[in-house]
Parts: sequence; structure tokens; C-alpha cells
Amino acid sequence: MMYHHQLQRIANPPPLLADYPEFVEPLPCEDRHLAPPVVDDPDGDLCVRAWRYWYNVRGIVEMENRLEARATAVVMVHPWGIDDGHGLVTPEPAGCAFFCTREKNRVCTRHIQQVVNPFLRRLRPRVGLVGYSMPLVEDDIRQLLYASVRTSPDTLQPEVGERRLRALLQSHAFTGKALSDPIQLDPDRPVRSYMEQTPSTDARTGYNGPGFWELPMPVHAALERDRDDRVFYDGEGYEVVRDYLLSRSIRHVLLTGYATDMCVISTTCGYDNLSRDFNLFLVGDATMATFPASTTPRFATQVALHNAALRQLITQVSWVR
Repeated sequence: MMYHHQLQRIANPPPLLADYPEFVEPLPCEDRHLAPPVVDDPDGDLCVRAWRYWYNVRGIVEMENRLEARATAVVMVHPWGIDDGHGLVTPEPAGCAFFCTREKNRVCTRHIQQVVNPFLRRLRPRVGLVGYSMPLVEDDIRQLLYASVRTSPDTLQPEVGERRLRALLQSHAFTGKALSDPIQLDPDRPVRSYMEQTPSTDARTGYNGPGFWELPMPVHAALERDRDDRVFYDGEGYEVVRDYLLSRSIRHVLLTGYATDMCVISTTCGYDNLSRDFNLFLVGDATMATFPASTTPRFATQVALHNAALRQLITQVSWVR
């Protein structure tokens, strides 16, 4: 297939990613160009406008892609159910999980409610598949709760699964050790030894307590799911996900989830994997980056997205229609 750039400069373009400024800072860029679609399915019934940043063009290149909706999957990376009411909580007094503090995890809950749920609600009747990636491998509790590559929706027993999950989580202490004090510093290199002994994100057994990472992580309680949605498990490998999507005749992926700067990139369903085998569009405002030193994810998410735009096509919720 021969592709011609045929760039047309866009006059006075509005900022990108401007619909949900609580979660992503709008991205102004005056040097924007419209190009022909990269994906133009003969039966295309799903319009996905997308953009990339291209240094050689010295600006942003946009295109209106036309996808066959039934050949499209919406995949959400790591909607972890921590501090969401399920009973799995950030360990005290110094544990780290998901966005690493209870306050930051509550921001994620708002993002699911305000951005992700309406997006999935609108697209689910049209697309071929909605799926979520979760940690570890399928276990006997989540097998009751979520359909997967191997588990049919007809076999689910969600009431039994929720009851068993609740009992298991209620029996867990969710406590770990306090900050180590005192620590011994190297007199010649005190800064180096201080930083080595106090890493910024220590989520290991010590601070998170024994058994935390072996618990069956639930899908976030705020996420509106359908019985036919699928859960993919990181521990079972990317090839399992790839082969299942191909068996469902999926050719395109709309990628959402957490966190834009980490798991959305390089975990089992991250874009480093999925973009090798599918036409991938990262739905920027349906993701959220980690924001360690800030009270808002908006700036960190914008940075993660314009970095991703160097090698992925970026879209946004309102551009998928």
C-alpha cells in the first residue's frame, strides 16, 4: 500500500487533550498538519482522529482514521482495585501500591468515573472486545469473577467470587514495617548511601507486608464492566493475549489505563507489545500517569503522552466516534 504524506497545515488549531483538564494538561501546539488516514478500512465505521509528533516535520501530524469497529478492541491496562472499597488497601504505615498513596488512588477513582466509564459505555456495543490486564495469573477467585481467555462468561459466579474475595481480604492485615531508623551512612558518600537505602518507591514485602502481592487483585470497583469483557493476566504472557485477540479477528486496539509513564508502556498489554501486532491508538485522556511530587496528574500525564507521541499514535476520548 503506497502512502503519500500530503500535509496540509491546520490554521489556528485548539489545544490537544483539552476535555479533562483535571487529569491531563491541555497541549498547545501551533505547528499542526493534517495528513491522509493511515488506517482506512473498507468497512470503516469508527472514526479515530489521531496525532503524532514528528521532528522532521517540526510539528504534529494528525489524520482521520477509519476503523472497522468489530475488528477493534478497547484494552485497559491495570485498573487495579486498591483503596476502591473492595477491601484491598494500601498497607500502613509506609506501604506503596498502584498510585502509591490512598489520596492519589482516589484521584484514579474519579478518573474512572468521569472519563473511562462513559467512554466504555459508548463504545462497548460497537467494538469487538473490551478487555483489562491484571497482575499474576488466573486464580480460583478471579475465575469466578471475570471472563478470560480460558474462562467463559457462562461459567462465572460473581456473587460467590465477591464473597470469597471479601473474606480473604478481610483476613489480611495490610500492615508492614515502619521506615527504617536509624540507617548507617557511608561517611565518604553519604548522599549515595542515603538514596540507596531509602529508594523512592519501595513496594516490597518489608513496607507492604508479607503476602500483599500474592493476593488476587480485583478489577477496580468503580469500573463499569460487562459480563462478556475479558481479563488478561500479566503472568500468562503477551503471546496469550495476542493470540486471543487475533482469534477474535481483532486488528486495531484502543489502549487506555494506568499508568501512562509505566505499565501502559511496557507490561503485558502495554503499547510496546501490542503495537507490534495491531494498529494501536493510545487514548491519551483515558490514561493517567504517576504524579509523585504533585497533587495533580495533569502535567505528568501530558509529558508522558507527548513522549509517547514520538512512537505511537495518540487519540482522545472525544476523537473516537
